[in-house]
Amino acid sequence: MLTHDEKEFSRRDFLKVSAGAAAALAMMTVMPTSTTAAKAMKKASTISLADCQRLSPADMAQKSVLVQDAYQFILQSAKTIKDTKLRTVVIDILTNPAPNVAQRYISLSEREALRVKLIANGLLKNTVTTDEVLPPIPANGRKPQNFDSTPGSGYMSHHSYPGGLPVHTALNVRSSLGLYQGYLDSNTIQLDRDVILAGQLLHDLHKPWVFQWKEDGSSLPEYQMAGTGAHHILGIAESIYRDLPAKVIVAQASAHDNAGTPDDEAKLVNYIKAAAIIAGKDPIAQGLLADNGDTLKLPRPIEPFVVYLGDHDWIVSVPAAKWTIPLIENIAKTDYGISGSDSKGSLFYSFRNYIFSQATIMGIHQIHASQGEQAVREVVHSMILVPK
Repeated sequence: MLTHDEKEFSRRDFLKVSAGAAAALAMMTVMPTSTTAAKAMKKASTISLADCQRLSPADMAQKSVLVQDAYQFILQSAKTIKDTKLRTVVIDILTNPAPNVAQRYISLSEREALRVKLIANGLLKNTVTTDEVLPPIPANGRKPQNFDSTPGSGYMSHHSYPGGLPVHTALNVRSSLGLYQGYLDSNTIQLDRDVILAGQLLHDLHKPWVFQWKEDGSSLPEYQMAGTGAHHILGIAESIYRDLPAKVIVAQASAHDNAGTPDDEAKLVNYIKAAAIIAGKDPIAQGLLADNGDTLKLPRPIEPFVVYLGDHDWIVSVPAAKWTIPLIENIAKTDYGISGSDSKGSLFYSFRNYIFSQATIMGIHQIHASQGEQAVREVVHSMILVPK
């Protein structure tokens, strides 16, 4: 099933064009120059196709300079959160993304009861089965995978490679902190940096659970919950379950929609209601919604809007993925003989995972856009040896 990124460019208009320009400007002011895609690709090992197949997604992420730089950046950013309790929880999630909330649903009967309740509240389609209502739950409260090996979205969407999640999150954090500074410099507005930073760091906290890697090198599909990708609702539920501050949870929840219009706020309210059901908490009593349960608490703070604005790399990274994946598939076919059923299985999936984990989808797209297909082909050849 499509992720929230794939199913609708319409779900958020990025507060129209003007706000998009503002976020882009914020990104430009904070992007580092020390680690570029070109430098990272030079450091990437040249391996054989057979060696590529032997690497797990976790191995590929560990080998990637860009992925590891991004992961270290978000960990260091988390360490700047001033609130001690909040900082501790955020770092724990980033280093050990175990779905604690899943412990409420170990039995099949518990998952079925959850499914029935979500459907009754109009927050889940009745076609979702008991087995699908939650992703596979790791045994003994373990994490499903490391944060730094997780793809950034569904397998045909943005940052869909080992380590795509930290790359995506790092850019979002830089964007959000740029906006935080921009509001201070341009409007002398002192926003709550902890709320913005924690909300953005946690906005995709359960992608490690939802997008678990399969044996063939692709990732599990994602279903919809409350009108958006299930990872979003499950992540909010985790934060509610862990008793994070309401203002942080609302900021995190706002990554997919904002409270700027009644229709958009209604979506946001549904996200919170669905997450609260999963966490077994009352969203009004938790301070997440107004007393009538129809809106956020009033007046609406600015910090959630900053998190929303910061999560808009998808505007370019989703189409870039849809342009770049077929390009790499064609190179795999013409230069490496990967075609037919192999192009829909582990041989191609390991091929694309290695290329994208070392160079990123956006890095390959930029080479294609600025230098042409032959330049992309040369980069691919420098990473994976062409069979004789």
